Amino acid sequence: MSMGATAVGLLLPAVLGRTLDRLLAQAPATRWVACCAALVLLHAVLEAGTDVVSGTLDARATGWLRRRVTGHVLAVGPRAGARFGAGDLVARLVGNATQAGTAPGALAALLAALAGPVGGVVALGLLDPWLVLVFLAGAPVLALLLRAFARDTTACVAEYQREQGRIAAALAEAVGGHRTIRAAGVEDRETARVLAPLPALSRAGHRMWRVQGRAAAQAVAVAPLLNLGVVAVAGLLLARHRLSVGDVLAASRYAVLASGFGVLVGQLAALSRARAATGRLAEVLAEPAPAHGARHLPPGPGRLELRGVSALRGGRTVLDGVDLTVPGGSTLAVVGRSGAGKSLLAELAGRLADPDTGEVLLDGVPLRDLAHDELRSAVAYAFERPALLGETIEDTLRLGLADPEPSAIRAAARRAHADAFIRRLPHGYATRCADAPHSGGESQRLGLARAFAHGGRLLILDDALSSLDTVTEHHITESLLSSAPSPTRLLMAHRVTTASRADRVAWLADGRVRAVGTHAELWRDAEYRAVFGGLTTGPGRPDEKPDG
Repeated sequence: MSMGATAVGLLLPAVLGRTLDRLLAQAPATRWVACCAALVLLHAVLEAGTDVVSGTLDARATGWLRRRVTGHVLAVGPRAGARFGAGDLVARLVGNATQAGTAPGALAALLAALAGPVGGVVALGLLDPWLVLVFLAGAPVLALLLRAFARDTTACVAEYQREQGRIAAALAEAVGGHRTIRAAGVEDRETARVLAPLPALSRAGHRMWRVQGRAAAQAVAVAPLLNLGVVAVAGLLLARHRLSVGDVLAASRYAVLASGFGVLVGQLAALSRARAATGRLAEVLAEPAPAHGARHLPPGPGRLELRGVSALRGGRTVLDGVDLTVPGGSTLAVVGRSGAGKSLLAELAGRLADPDTGEVLLDGVPLRDLAHDELRSAVAYAFERPALLGETIEDTLRLGLADPEPSAIRAAARRAHADAFIRRLPHGYATRCADAPHSGGESQRLGLARAFAHGGRLLILDDALSSLDTVTEHHITESLLSSAPSPTRLLMAHRVTTASRADRVAWLADGRVRAVGTHAELWRDAEYRAVFGGLTTGPGRPDEKPDG
């Protein structure tokens, strides 16, 4: 439609010129006047249609980009958040996706805007070669101005969007740590930290306006001179009877179209913003997502094997040549000091992340070779801080299940000792997650219930019992270990009680498996006891208090 509006705009000066000539010659001009009116009306309709189509196209492109980038971020997993930061990712998904979504419309508008000057130059040449020669004499100046404007605008917009991302990242950190900030009484300091990039953002914004203002001012200075030159030459040609009065009118209008620098400035600015935003989204999409195979698991008990697994994070080797086997149906607790790599091992065991070297197998099949749905149905997770996703409590418990039975959901909640407090909520299982007050221990029980409802042949608990009181932890652990048929269980443990109830314990130290054995066997080592804070009361009898 934009090209159609441009075509009508190019036709209108010629029709106006012909109409003026017929009126001056007192010849019948009714049809020509009607044609002028029709072209004006058509131009208005096409311009309005262009706005509607452009808005619709922008909205659909933005929606597609957000779905694409969001899906890619979730497919990449924790690595995306570690590289870009949660706040910066949100800024890219919200603000940058909106700006990048305007790229198709901005490109179409720029092409239409270019068609106007090009068509104007061609029309001047058709009227008389001297007109186009006069105009082209000053055209290189316009071309240089456009080139400088496009270069400077791109740099300004990229800097502006980077500073926006910095503010968003700092704000996300502050919102996530609001209790710590409040407790430390450093609200003013954190506010200053979050807003620290504002001066740079302001400078970038002012620079954008200065660049655009300078370009507009240059256009005001150069374009009228070109128009005046064309009109002057047209007047001379009129005096020599080479052009008519209507031709002079058309030439003046075509000169304006040919020097339409102001329109190009606006379209180039929009395209530069879209281009910079597209580049920021492309950085996210360039982060490789894990590829999945097509294999399915054979019948098996859920035997988990890690063979020569090494993994780096932040340039540091966190796990180094880990060899570990968990027999099917057994329980292995992984213990170690903070930073030993327990959570990373939990990610690798269920392929939330891939090792840099080595491989992880489930019932003899490398996790990389498994189909996505096969892998996710075989492995269930519970975390220290579970994300309670979904509209209601029941939604969050059935997350990832295709067609769960309500009875199975409630049975899983009873195993996790969550059913009682769920039923005390205003609407029970139908209570909105946002309206359901729950402590850290209650959140962990909901996460455990979700993992129990998921089923599968491998259950991975990444410190998922840490916020439970001792009595509740004991009951849940007994339920977990006595279930039949039992999945293979991999527990990242910080408590003596958890380690003592496992079939075997893997002791991580400095990224390596230092020893594997029963808790009672390892307890004889003073360094192993020191992992739990120097407790010396003996295996299975920790000197702990309930942590509520």
